[in-house]
Amino acid sequence: MSAARSAHWKTIPGPDDVTRRVLPNGITLLTRSNFNSPSVVVSGYLGAGSLFDPPDKLSLAYFTCQSLMRGNQTHDFQQIYNLLESSGASLGFGASVHTSSFGGRALVEDLPLLLQILSESLRQPVFPTDQVERLRTRLLTSLAMRAQDTGEMASLAFDDIIFANHPYGRPEDGYIETVQNVTRDDIIAFHKNHFGPRGMVLVVVGAISAGAVVDQVMAKLGDWHNPAQSSTPEMPTITPLLQTRRKHISIPEKSQTDLIIGTLGPQRKSPDYLSASLGNSILGQFGMMGRIGDIVRERAGLAYYASTSLNAWISGGSWEVSAGVNPKNLQRAVDLILRELNRFVSKPVSNTELRDNQANFIGRLPLSLESNNGVANALLNLERFQLGLDYYQRYPDLVHAVTPEMVLETAIRHIHPDQLAIVSAGV
Repeated sequence: MSAARSAHWKTIPGPDDVTRRVLPNGITLLTRSNFNSPSVVVSGYLGAGSLFDPPDKLSLAYFTCQSLMRGNQTHDFQQIYNLLESSGASLGFGASVHTSSFGGRALVEDLPLLLQILSESLRQPVFPTDQVERLRTRLLTSLAMRAQDTGEMASLAFDDIIFANHPYGRPEDGYIETVQNVTRDDIIAFHKNHFGPRGMVLVVVGAISAGAVVDQVMAKLGDWHNPAQSSTPEMPTITPLLQTRRKHISIPEKSQTDLIIGTLGPQRKSPDYLSASLGNSILGQFGMMGRIGDIVRERAGLAYYASTSLNAWISGGSWEVSAGVNPKNLQRAVDLILRELNRFVSKPVSNTELRDNQANFIGRLPLSLESNNGVANALLNLERFQLGLDYYQRYPDLVHAVTPEMVLETAIRHIHPDQLAIVSAGV
């Protein structure tokens, strides 16, 4: 490793400069100082995700999160945003399957304000009726637009097939009928039953010492308790496909058909994850979107775009090939992708391909950690997937340890060319 590269790696977050503290009420706090910037980033999550949504009220967790800053016991909607904007700060909420999340940033002197608004939003929302209905209208408009988006509709159908009867197969923002079913009382009950400090993770990164962060978080959130907070249920087993399933969603008057071909992938903590990730990069990410991009787009000219993605979560994941094609080229694109997948599970990747991608993985990590936001996201992932505070410092060795044979073995375990979901959406 060169001296310049070695210097970069000394700045990678690790046990020596990341403070992790579990507060008495169950909040896990991680913080890292960066005095080269006058700002501070706050990010985190709590276990109040869409896995708790009743089937007829999908979007309840998402709806609740979007309603948190619409007014609380201390400030109304306009006052909240005036306070944030007058200090140049920001704060927002979102929801995924496992968690409700939040993120914001401010100048370090405005961190108490940011934490105060975060605390009020989490603990004291009042869900004004008029604001709930305005938000419902916005959500319904978004879903109507989604129904005309070929990429979104293909993705929905793909998830429904490979994650059948599982929370991963359901959209967090729900469907038009389920959003219409959600009442203000449902939102109030969801907040009461699922929002609490137990299991919450809070990350603070910026120009402030760890001791000061602990003091400020304790002052704003340390006395939060919710005896009614429910426990996280066991996730159901994900059942793999036993044969290929194909589905087409007809959306008239579209010039492009979006195609997704794929299967289940490893969960984030799986020993297969890094070899699958490197294999995915070779297959459809590196350079001009890897082998898939080269074969389908560059050589055959069949696609507007063609690439792969590996999505790894707590309980499972997906491995997908996506392409946007002219409708008349759909079957030719499918055939080429299937041929390339068969090749991928039949023969090891070359040493050159693997070395190039290993260098890319290792080289881009320090770049992703240059900003406070990048570090905050990295620390959240360490905690979410229980990777250990020294994970990023061990990362180069972990990446270099992957061999072409490991990539092939991982591909064979996860990609079965006769057991795929093939979904398209368009005319």
